[in-house]
Amino acid sequence: MDSTKVFNIVGGEDVQEPVSLKRKMSLFSCEICGGEEAKYKCPRCMKYSCSLPCVKKHKTEVNCSGMRDKAAFVPMSKFDEINLLSDYRFLEDSSRLVDCGARDRLFPRHTSSKYLNLLKNRARRQNIDLKILPVGFTKRRINSTFFHKKEQRFYWHVKLIFPQSHAEYIEKRVPDNRILHKILETYVDPEKSDPVIRQRLKAYVTSQSGIKVYMKMEQGKCNPARFYELDPSESLLKNLENKTVIEYPTLYVVLMEFTSDDVLFVKEPVQALHPNQDQEEKAASCKSHKR
Repeated sequence: MDSTKVFNIVGGEDVQEPVSLKRKMSLFSCEICGGEEAKYKCPRCMKYSCSLPCVKKHKTEVNCSGMRDKAAFVPMSKFDEINLLSDYRFLEDSSRLVDCGARDRLFPRHTSSKYLNLLKNRARRQNIDLKILPVGFTKRRINSTFFHKKEQRFYWHVKLIFPQSHAEYIEKRVPDNRILHKILETYVDPEKSDPVIRQRLKAYVTSQSGIKVYMKMEQGKCNPARFYELDPSESLLKNLENKTVIEYPTLYVVLMEFTSDDVLFVKEPVQALHPNQDQEEKAASCKSHKR
């Protein structure tokens, strides 16, 4: 209860009169008991209540969880910054839950040394030098590559980079017998590509010169950056033969008119090499550095 001081001048003397003011907390009454002034509002069903017993009673009667529906539809006419911030936090919470699930020790994941050795041995039989990074590296964590024992083939985790559109995409469970241009159809084909991706990769879809596909050569300290030129008409397995793959293949899809641009790969010149040139180039480069 608040009191204010009012001074009146009566006969030259100041007289102090206490005045009581009561602030009304809400314009609504409790929707549960109907007799008290509302103090709380349920974030879920927007019902007003006055006390904890009324809150619990309303949850029981209408089977309300009391938690705000984060995925509730909001029309554009009522969409404001608060709704935008709410959606952003909702996505952050979802990402955190996914990350926690990935870190859960009870979640079955093939990370044992036995399984990783199986992957490397199977890759070696197909003339692919597969390198596995230590635990903690991002590429090791997100890699979804696995070997299907029944079908006797790899299902690769493939990263596609489109430098001219500054876009990157991930393809999961790509069988090693799939033709390379079939993998790219869903991105650069004017009819078969996804409309959203098509708009993002507009430079590739509308290009008349065509594209080339490169894969970075994983080199030693003495080598400058080099890239293999892949054959889009061959399978992914055929294109990976006699090459080193760190965790999963990363393919650079380049417009043909930009293949001689040295700035294309961030100070890494595009130098397409064929598999049979690998050893010769490596030896020559090492000798020049030694001199």
